[in-house]
Parts: sequence; structure tokens; C-alpha cells
Amino acid sequence: MSLRQKLQGKKLGFGTAPLGNMFRNIPEAEALATVDAAWDHGIRHFDTAPLYGAGLAELRLGEALSKRNRDEYVLSTKVGRLILDEIEDPAKRDMGEKGGVFEHGLPNKILNDYGADATLRSIEDSLKRLKTDYLDVVYVHDVAQDFYGDEWLAQFEIARTGAFRVLDRLRNEGVIKAWGLGVNRVEALELLLDLNQPQPNAFLLAGRYTLLDHERALQRLLPAAVKRGIDMVVGGPYSSGILAGGSHFEYQKASPEIVAKVEHIKAIAQKHGISVKAAALQFAMAHPATAAVIPGASRPERIAEDQAAQNEVIPAAFWHEMREQKLVSPDAPLPV
Repeated sequence: MSLRQKLQGKKLGFGTAPLGNMFRNIPEAEALATVDAAWDHGIRHFDTAPLYGAGLAELRLGEALSKRNRDEYVLSTKVGRLILDEIEDPAKRDMGEKGGVFEHGLPNKILNDYGADATLRSIEDSLKRLKTDYLDVVYVHDVAQDFYGDEWLAQFEIARTGAFRVLDRLRNEGVIKAWGLGVNRVEALELLLDLNQPQPNAFLLAGRYTLLDHERALQRLLPAAVKRGIDMVVGGPYSSGILAGGSHFEYQKASPEIVAKVEHIKAIAQKHGISVKAAALQFAMAHPATAAVIPGASRPERIAEDQAAQNEVIPAAFWHEMREQKLVSPDAPLPV
């Protein structure tokens, strides 16, 4: 059963990066209440990763979901980082272009390792933190330019001979349902598609299919995903928050150019009586490759806002003007 089939048409999921104390120190009760709110609003797809707060997001998600029936939800996490017992200063971690994102997370040392043994250990550790005995989807995390710069291809090669082969075997054995890459860049996904073996059946692409950035994904990746039957999960539909009233873009303070572009979109949205958040979420959902969209949230009320954004009626005239103003690619499928 594919990820899309298991989700039964429910495209709205929950990305738990914020629960790892992204940008701020989130109280435990607030984090758990956010997961409960997602469940109460019918969300049954949860994505997490060891990187998020050095295991903190997995621990919180595992605690919140431990009272739920495991067969009722889809759970995905990632490999490529091991969380050690050693202590380090979270503020001094090398996070590539994402520096300081999880400086409020746990102080456990994070070790990057895409090898075969590390992949198996990472899965075992995640199962313990998540208080579960199986995972539906496992992504190889961040093996791309934004974290490794010029070294990304070397890291990709380690993953190709290590993590990819392990996950392919686990999927073939029925231990997991799907595997792929969880990245913020299109190039790594395109490279993996060019390999003869092994082949993924799910991708998580964050921030590259949004109202602010979608041209590159439309060129080759998304058509290839449709052709090959690969389930695309869109992460970061609000571009780190700037499309939902926040101030971050690409995990950093938004530049004046991005702020100006968002203001332009906001003016068109106000003219047509709709919210930018609804436009951003529904745009990401509209492509036929999209199996799910997983916005993050760190407060319970944000879940209700996401549900409202999904259901908001957006007039065709809004999308026509967005195209006219060259804010949406002519090749992008639009919400009906």
C-alpha cells in the first residue's frame, strides 16, 4: 500500500520540526497539546526527525501519540543523524544554512552519518523515542547543498551505498512501507531519480513547492514523480512562516525582497477576500504529485487555522491575477 493510499485522500498532515523548540523554548504541555489538537482535527499523518531539537520532537510526538491506536495514523521519521549521550552547545552546531534553528533544543551531540550501520541504529533509536514498534516511512535527511555545501555529493555517495540500500531492503522485506529523501533542495531528488538502483517511492520536499518558490520543482521533478508513481510530501508550505504571518523565510529572517513579494501577494489576496495562508496551503496541495502537505505548528490554535485554510473557498479570479502578475508559474496546476 502506497503512502497516498494509506492516507485515504487526507492531504493535510503535521510536520513536527517546531516541537523540537525551533526558534523558541516551547513548554512541554503546549507541545503535547498541539499534537492532541492535530489528532482532534482529524490529522493522521505525522512527520518528525532526530535532528529536530536533538531528539526532542520525537520524544514529544511519541509521548503524545502513545495513547492512540498505532494502526490509525501514518508515522514518518528520518535517518542521517545520530543523537548521542554526549553534550554539546546547541547554539554552536554546524547547521549549514539553517544555523541556530534548534538552539533551544536538547544539548545532546548530533553526529551526521549516512552509513548502513548508522541507519539501522538511527531507526532503532527513533522507535524508542517514538514509543512505537514500526515506522511507515523513513526519509534520508538533508543530504543536500544547504547543509553540506560543496561536500553534499560526497555525503550523497555515502548515503547511496549505505542508507539507500538499507532502506530499500527494509521496504522490500515489508518492515517499512516507503522510503526516500527528506530535503530542502530539488537537485538531490533529481539525482536519486537518475540512479538505476535503489529507487524510492516517497519524497519529502520542504520549501521548494510554495507560492514563493516552485519554478525549479515544476521543470522536471514533479512530472517525474507523477510518471513514476512517487508520493510527494510537501513540507514548509508557508516558507518557514512568512506566508502565514511570520517573519522567517528559509529558516532565517526574511529579506526585504521576500517581504515585498509577500506584500504583493497579500494585496491581491485582500482584494479577493481570502487569506494568504489558504492560498499557500491549497497551492501546494493542487499538484497531482502531492500526496500530502505537512505544515508545522507549535501552538494548538495553529492546527485549527490550517484546517480553515484548507477549506477556505478561493475564487478563480485570485489565481488568474496571480498568474497575470507573474507570481505563479503558468505551468503550475491551480486549485479548483
